[in-house]
Amino acid sequence: MWYKPILWISLLLLWPPERTRWVIAENSSLSVNGSTNINKFSCEIPSYDQTDTLTVSRKSKEVALTGNVGLKIITFDCHNSMMTRDLRKTLKESQFPRLYIRFLSLSEMPQLRPEPQQVTGWVNIELAGATKRLEINYQVSMDDQKVIHLLGSRNINFSDFNLVPPRKLGGMIKTNDQLTVAFHLRMSAVN
Repeated sequence: MWYKPILWISLLLLWPPERTRWVIAENSSLSVNGSTNINKFSCEIPSYDQTDTLTVSRKSKEVALTGNVGLKIITFDCHNSMMTRDLRKTLKESQFPRLYIRFLSLSEMPQLRPEPQQVTGWVNIELAGATKRLEINYQVSMDDQKVIHLLGSRNINFSDFNLVPPRKLGGMIKTNDQLTVAFHLRMSAVN
């Protein structure tokens, strides 16, 4: 009876993967929230200026979420011209004009329904020439208009990317090392 396990393994390997493609809409956004020793700040990229596609596929128990998002550093807006300029300079915008998020995996296949589903996944974030692999907490849902919402968040540090947080007035105003990065991808499914 040794051939039965081999038959099942062969069928699993030959079984086609479940695959869905999601096109990212322009009204997707990303925000970076942080603080200084004086106050809090929020900088955002209010819209996504290109068309990219993410692919979700499952073969056996593994779920891959693949695709890239490339965000222009120059589109960050901190709602304060000095803070915006300082953030762009700190992120080395002239040398590394884009922040990349490369999606790698999900903990499970998302069930697209109105109630948000909590899943985790791995991404590579490339910022200012440094790449860091991070686990992200997601909420996945689909609204009545069939728009898929992928909300992700993660605390990161400037130092994770070999960056020094900005300082002002001779160091009297110091930006804390930790930031919260949050994004909201609005997508539609295509086959």
